[in-house]
Amino acid sequence: MRSFFESEQAWVQGLSANAPMQEFEGHQDAKFRAVFISDIHLGTQGCQAGPLLEFLKAHPSDCLYLVGDIIDGWQLRRKWYWPQSHNDVVQKILRSARKGTRVIFVPGNHDEFARGFIGHHFGGVEVVQDAVHVTGKGLKLWVIHGDYFDGVIQCAKWLAYVGDNLYEFTLKLNRHLNRLRGHFGLPYWSLSAYLKQKVKKALNYVTDFEVAVAREARNLGHDGVVCGHIHRAEMRTIDGILYCNDGDWVESQTALVEHLDGRLELIHWAAQSAVVKKQSKLQVAIA
Repeated sequence: MRSFFESEQAWVQGLSANAPMQEFEGHQDAKFRAVFISDIHLGTQGCQAGPLLEFLKAHPSDCLYLVGDIIDGWQLRRKWYWPQSHNDVVQKILRSARKGTRVIFVPGNHDEFARGFIGHHFGGVEVVQDAVHVTGKGLKLWVIHGDYFDGVIQCAKWLAYVGDNLYEFTLKLNRHLNRLRGHFGLPYWSLSAYLKQKVKKALNYVTDFEVAVAREARNLGHDGVVCGHIHRAEMRTIDGILYCNDGDWVESQTALVEHLDGRLELIHWAAQSAVVKKQSKLQVAIA
């Protein structure tokens, strides 16, 4: 079986951590000032690499923030899984960096191995503990993954590993269930999201997490925060602080984008791409 650390080589193979940084000039074909994505979980069967690749192609930006859990080291330690589509996502990110996109990687708990490279960069990908993004409207957004505000991760990591295995089992069950729903023409349905909504403790955990992250952003003097970790896309104001969670690419296929005019928007790619594909079919039929 291949060593887990080969996953790092999939990310940095042939790149030098000590290469000089190139001056940032911006992507020539940028349609957005910034794109924020997290919780991709490359290296797992639940990763929606195909839709993510389509999203990245359709959303070139000046800045691309990888807000943690990009590579799932926890699952790769258990079982090696790295199809071509996952490698395509990595190569797309590296190509974007070469074309002028500033790529900033904030490692999460699932790719915590990358925290050993904070302060370095690989092929134009900057690895940082956290970041501050200033929007076109002057808002200072603190960019973090968010696991430091997760009591389970910080105080009972063994329980987090157990929960991660249960989550993977739920996703596997969910794939079979939705395959069956597809045969009957029914839309995608998330079992894990349903369970989170029904379990009061899970809802309290999400609320506590959001409030804690927003409070710390305020204490640090920021106008808002962008994070991931809990796989729940959200954009709302908490005690005067703009809280943005960019969701995930395991189930929700969501991202946060900043338009050229400084406007922030949560993109639900599954729904948006379905509309685009339907419109394309109609145009072909009319033609």
